[in-house]
Amino acid sequence: MKVVILAGGMGTRISEESHLRPKPMVEIGGRPILWHIMKIYSAYGFHDFIICLGFRGYVIKEYFSNYFLHMADVTFDMARNQMEVHRETAEPWRVTLVDTGATTNTGGRLKRVQEYVKDEPYFAMTYGDGVSDIDIAALAAFHTSHGKLATITAVRPPSRFGVLDIDGENQVRSFREKPANEIGWVNGGFFLLSPQVINLIDGDTSVWEHEPLEALAEQRQLNAFHHEGFWQPMDTLRDKNFLEDRWASGKAEWKVWP
Repeated sequence: MKVVILAGGMGTRISEESHLRPKPMVEIGGRPILWHIMKIYSAYGFHDFIICLGFRGYVIKEYFSNYFLHMADVTFDMARNQMEVHRETAEPWRVTLVDTGATTNTGGRLKRVQEYVKDEPYFAMTYGDGVSDIDIAALAAFHTSHGKLATITAVRPPSRFGVLDIDGENQVRSFREKPANEIGWVNGGFFLLSPQVINLIDGDTSVWEHEPLEALAEQRQLNAFHHEGFWQPMDTLRDKNFLEDRWASGKAEWKVWP
């Protein structure tokens, strides 16, 4: 199964980290969050990635072109102009990097990689800024067993705000953190898609989460895979720091690989 990752956004809500690099290259535990996402899929045997580049896409190209330098010990022999790589630990990945435009919307990015997935029975797609302990194998089995064109992963977003019960104008009667099961289900990314869905995308200005998904829902071709476990997007610096703390404490729920 091929895995398409949308990695072209500017990450304006986390500009403290993303003004010089693409948002998917913001690091958690010394590794780009893009690497963490790829490790999740790779843990389930999915190693063929198509990464949609946009804002400062050359940073991602340079990262993978020098992957051994990032992941292994090396010796540089300056006199002989040679490099020796020690203790190679590279993953069995095949990575296709596609320039999908600096300002292209999410649907348009998917449209631009159509040729790479058109012959697949189905493929995965996700965003380059969110991690989860989702069981990718179970997601794939769910998708193939239901026979729909698209499967979306439904998650409950983490509660960020306390709920106030106010009596009258200003008297607070109670305060509590809103339980996750009261928030409802939202789009958690981690899609399984038939290549046919790309025909619903008009072009670069198309937003995947608008007309294409709405059309699939109206055609009753969109199923929801419910994930009750960990899910966390990295929209803000607060989110980044939360993920960093989880990783540093050894409690990174999304680390499903050995």
